[in-house]
Amino acid sequence: MQFDRIIKNGTIVTASDTYIADLGIKDGKIAAIADALTGADDIVDATGLYVMPGGIDSHVHIDQPSGDGIVMADDFESGTRSAAIGGNTSILAFCMQEKGDSLRHSLDVYHAKADGNCHIDVAFHLIVTDPTPSVLGQELPALVEDGYTSFKVFMTYENLRLRDDEILDTLDAARNTGALVLVHCENEDAIRFLIGQHEAAGEFSAKSHATTRPIAAEREATHRALSLAEIVDTPIVIVHVSNQQAMEEIERARVRGSKVVGETCPQYLMLTADDLDQDELEGAKFVCSPPPRDKESQDACWDGLERGVFDLFSSDHCPFRFNDPEGKLNEKGKKSFRWIPNGIPGVATRLPILFSEGVQKGRIDLNRFVALTATNHAKLYGMYPQKGTIAIGSDADLALWDPNKNVTITNDILQQGCDYSPYEGLEVKGWPVHTIVRGKTVVKDGKVTGQKGDGKYLPRQKSNLVTSKPV
Repeated sequence: MQFDRIIKNGTIVTASDTYIADLGIKDGKIAAIADALTGADDIVDATGLYVMPGGIDSHVHIDQPSGDGIVMADDFESGTRSAAIGGNTSILAFCMQEKGDSLRHSLDVYHAKADGNCHIDVAFHLIVTDPTPSVLGQELPALVEDGYTSFKVFMTYENLRLRDDEILDTLDAARNTGALVLVHCENEDAIRFLIGQHEAAGEFSAKSHATTRPIAAEREATHRALSLAEIVDTPIVIVHVSNQQAMEEIERARVRGSKVVGETCPQYLMLTADDLDQDELEGAKFVCSPPPRDKESQDACWDGLERGVFDLFSSDHCPFRFNDPEGKLNEKGKKSFRWIPNGIPGVATRLPILFSEGVQKGRIDLNRFVALTATNHAKLYGMYPQKGTIAIGSDADLALWDPNKNVTITNDILQQGCDYSPYEGLEVKGWPVHTIVRGKTVVKDGKVTGQKGDGKYLPRQKSNLVTSKPV
């Protein structure tokens, strides 16, 4: 058989197996897995490298409306370019419905931003902010059938959050259509109460962002979201979990028989609330929600990754430039934490951080790494086995890793739109040196070799959690 390309002598790692073999690629698909393959002019020598499924980051915000005068740092060109630098071959970005708008029009807007501009493949979650009867009863069922099979609801942010009755209606619509719901769990009323107290006390610095969004606010909302899903009898995903108490709510729900997936992110392993307590407004760089917690919470999140409380490891990439009047240091943001845009960049650093801190330090093995960063995302969000594994017929989406490559993370190597990384100066061991999307090299040795338009839109099947297939 003649191949377009052969990856030779690499150590192939999937969520279940590790072995040495060659990969034959033809027409963007994996066509053969065997020893000593021949029949291609294009040979990639992967001796000494791990050949893994390309990363799938299923929690990414790009070019999202963020309030008057605030602009996200990444568009789809820069965001997917940076994702490829970090060994990712697919992302799931959020398409936010603005109040009064239809879901279909919101998607049209996001497709116009993304189509033809992406370096890697892209799918969309919907964000439902205005769950009218027509949205839930007419638009959503049609969109699910069109391959938009997941959506997110917020329990915080005044302009985004849904009331409990609206969440129930939205969960019921998901149950009826076979969609999967992701939930951002923080109690907005508690947060607003604490903001009022801080302002009355004259506390306006970035560190107050963390103290106005305490663990209790996340724990309560997590419990409430799980209870509402139990009432409707539909699965949910609890995203960006930051602490032990919220993890315990997930575990208790599972004991009761609920179908629930947990997700955590690098910021809850590597950062703490102390990072927000810095002079010269530097703390604004670390403002995200939920906020980073403390060392005890970091240890708990590592434990959750090891024990299976968390099925997903995502970045929650939500980038705003720091030294920019349209970013973190907007005029109001300089005066009060309330107006600092919530979110940090991380799509390029997600995989290297987990590999270095997780695999290299013996917390998780290689197969668990692949599951947490690629395979589970593909299965949960209706892309498997096209994505997320190395198998005959799957897309040839690959990341070749040098496990011995030492890298000091600096913003300039990430090639993102943001002007900083929250992990600046972090030394990691292990780095993706070759990113391949459907058989084509898009990044090699830190240099972008592909071009925008290499990435395509991905319609998706319904979640395996909804169809009752095991994760």
